[in-house]
Parts: sequence; structure tokens; C-alpha cells
Amino acid sequence: MPYSHIDVHSSAAQQQLALALANLKTEFKLPQRFSEEVLAEVSASIAGHQLPELDLTAQPFLSIDPPGSMDLDQAMFLEPFSGQQPTPGEASGPVPAYLVHYAIADVPSFVPPAGALDSETRLRGQTVYTPDGRVPLHPARMSENAASLLPGRIRSAFVWRIALDDAGEEVSTTVRRAAVRSVARLDYAQAQVMIDDGSSPVSGTVTSAAITRTLGLLKEIGLKRIELEHKRGGASLNVPRQEVEFDGDRYKLVFRPALPVEDWNAQISLLTGMAAAALMLDGKVGILRTMPEPDAASVDRYRRQTVVLTKPWPMDMPYGDYLRSLDTSDPQQLALMHAATALFRGAAYTPFDGELPQHSVQAAVAAPYAHTTAPLRRLVDRFVLAICSALSAGESVPQWARDALPQLPAIMMASDQLANKVDRAAIDTVEAAVLSAHVGAEFDAVVISGPKSNGNGNAHASPKSIIQLKDPAVSAYCAGALEPGTNVRVRLLQADIRTRTVLFTTL
Repeated sequence: MPYSHIDVHSSAAQQQLALALANLKTEFKLPQRFSEEVLAEVSASIAGHQLPELDLTAQPFLSIDPPGSMDLDQAMFLEPFSGQQPTPGEASGPVPAYLVHYAIADVPSFVPPAGALDSETRLRGQTVYTPDGRVPLHPARMSENAASLLPGRIRSAFVWRIALDDAGEEVSTTVRRAAVRSVARLDYAQAQVMIDDGSSPVSGTVTSAAITRTLGLLKEIGLKRIELEHKRGGASLNVPRQEVEFDGDRYKLVFRPALPVEDWNAQISLLTGMAAAALMLDGKVGILRTMPEPDAASVDRYRRQTVVLTKPWPMDMPYGDYLRSLDTSDPQQLALMHAATALFRGAAYTPFDGELPQHSVQAAVAAPYAHTTAPLRRLVDRFVLAICSALSAGESVPQWARDALPQLPAIMMASDQLANKVDRAAIDTVEAAVLSAHVGAEFDAVVISGPKSNGNGNAHASPKSIIQLKDPAVSAYCAGALEPGTNVRVRLLQADIRTRTVLFTTL
């Protein structure tokens, strides 16, 4: 099944769709403008901001982000280990093969503790994305300019220096605030092409060679980290992204399969999150992103689905390896990838201070893990960065960071739920618009899941199952109690943009 975009062809549907999407901010009570007090504090922070003494601007960092991104949280510089002595504070041990230099935007230096912006970000929790824009965690003057790791600009950052052995295993880690300067901003498609053909986006012998080397090592290290994930029993759920785009004239639903470079790039972020978790566990203070192992009932149910969809999950294959084996261009295997989300439940934020938590592992990562690489867009990362930097330097953890730990789980869980609801509502609205001109039409589909119980062990009075159309790749409700994994022929009964309702019935 080719992945492309689906247009909403009717001009009337486009108008109705634009209104429905614009109303999402009101419906979900998303915050709008920042207060004058917050904006004044941000202006003062930017005006008085001082760069760290450590100058790493000679290192050729580059960033890889979605097209058009301005809030750039991360930039990387990868190099082979050249034999120099470990940085003071790093433990002696095996000689590394690689050095990962990972710069993360220095958001803490722009946010006065207990100030107006600190209070506002605790209300927001994270940046929420909508098809007609986004509701940012921080004012754009900071998140898309002064604190963003934009190319050619000298910026303050927390620079993680992670030494890896030849297999890609972490040997040592330090975190230091430093001045950095990115030399290139790439999107994923550009980075993939450059990795594939060895090209560089800039001219100049030294910089061009450094960019080419970093991109080549990103693939090399990324593949080794994927192999280590396999050995740990971890799993990456690389579901093709379903996004709503607006080109200034029309809305459309876009299906984007993940490029290999996105997986390799994610492995560097995962590596940093695992290093952050290790630092905090050693220091006995911090906050982890945890998730339990899938329960036996969920595993058994998923195994049955894989059999019905003719892609059985072998008993001796770890679930991470099985998910990586799925071909998401096949509608049935795409349905299996979506169904696998049932194995990734119970994620939580787990704070601790002085006593180690009872549960410290993120099951999908198969290791302790912490959010730390997106502080411009996610609140908790700001605190993790401050804690890890202090622990790495052997200094006292800032009291403002310690004091926030008990409040962060509730803030982050609420903002996660809100962001997911807004994203789902946007996609549901566009799916209804896409199908609004096809009421009465017939489609081939695969049943993703049957009706849920109402809590008393009985099905709902009017049961509905979830189906995945084969073309277009839209998921929706279908009347009736259907068997998961079966192929069905369905007719579209309803596609209401205003209520985001799409309903099918079997023939």
C-alpha cells in the first residue's frame, strides 16, 4: 500500500473542516497567549543571559528535525574515539570506539525558579500540536530563537559526552553546560539522502567532512544500538505516522513511513535517556519514565491476532524483534503494528529522592530511562537536565529541581493525556472530512479489535468494532461484534465532520 496523502476535495468540506479544527483549541481549553508578566520575564531572561564559560563552538554539531521546525532541542556531533584521555570525572575503563556529543537546549538558564514562566509551564506541561499551529510550552521568542539550537547561532546547551565501546555500549558519560554552534539543520529526508550517497549540505572541506562523518557514524552507531536493544529485549513501535497537514489552502491527511535515519536518530536520544537514568539512580535523586512488562493476557491476545492475520509471532522470538519484522506497507501487518500498542501500557513518571524506586525499568526500552532530550517542548526534561548536570559535576542538585519532583508526575500525565486527545481529535476530524463525500461507498478492511466490555462482562448494547480500511488507510468504528484479524467488506454509513463521527457496517 503506497503511503502518500489524502486530500479533502470538496470546498464545502474544507471550510467545515477548517472551522472544526480551529475549534479544537476552544473545545479542549488549550491555553492561548502568554501573559504580559511571562513575556516580560522572558525578555529579561534573554537580555541578561550569559553563555557558559566552556566553549565548544568549534565542534560541528548538526540537528535533524521534521521540516520547518524552529524549536530545536538537540544537535549532535559524532566522532571515532581518537585515544585522548577521559575527561576529568569520567570513570576509567574500556577504551571507547566512539564519542557521542549530544547538545540539548539549555532551557533551565532561561526559566527563573518559581517565576512567572515556571508557573505557566507547569500549567501547560508540554507543547500541544494542532493542524493549524501549536500551543507551545514556552514563548516563541525563547523556544524558537534564543534557546533553540539554530544553525550558525552560538547557544547555551547541556552537552552530553557519551563514550561507547565497539559494540555501542556506554563506557562513560559526562554532562556539562557549554557554548555550542550548530553548522547544519537537516530534515529526516535530507539526512537519509546524505547518508545514502555520502553528500554534505555545506561547502568547505573541514565542515563538509565533519557532517559526512557524523551522518555516517549515526548509521553505524544506530545499527549497533538497535542490536543492543534486541539483546536487551527492548522494542520500538515504529508505526507509520498519520498526520494532518495544511499547505495554506487545503487540509490533507498524510501517511509517513518512518525512514531508517529516524530510527538511528531515536537511538541516540534513547541512549541519552538511559545515561540520564543511570546518573540519577547512582545519585539517588531524579525522575524516570517507567513502564511495566506487558501482562500475560495482553500477550496471549496479541499472539492470537498475529495468527489470524497470517503473520504468527514465534514463541521463541522477543516481541521487539517481531515488531521490527512487520511490513507496514501490508494493511494486515499495519493493523498488527497498531494492535501492538496494547503491549505498551502503564507508562508512568516515577520520582525518587534518597531512596531508589521499587520499579525503575521502562519495559519497551528494557532498561531504566528518563526524558531529557526535549526541554523546549516537554516540562520534565528541564528538571532532569539540571539534576544530571549537577550529579555529573559532583555538585549538589538544585533545590528547585528537588522540590518539583513530587508534582511532576501528575503534571506530565495530565498533559500527555490532553496532547493525545487533541491529536486523535484532529485526525478523526480529517478522516471524517476525507470520507464525507463517500457515504454509501464500499471498502475492504481488516478488523483491528472487537467490542470492549462495559465493565460487567457484557458487550455494549450496540457493539462496535474497530476496523482498518485497506485504502485509504483510515481506522474507524464498524457496527457489530467482529472477530479481530478478519478481512471484511464494509459500507460507509456516516462521516460527520462536526462530530468527528465515522461509522461503517459490514455487508
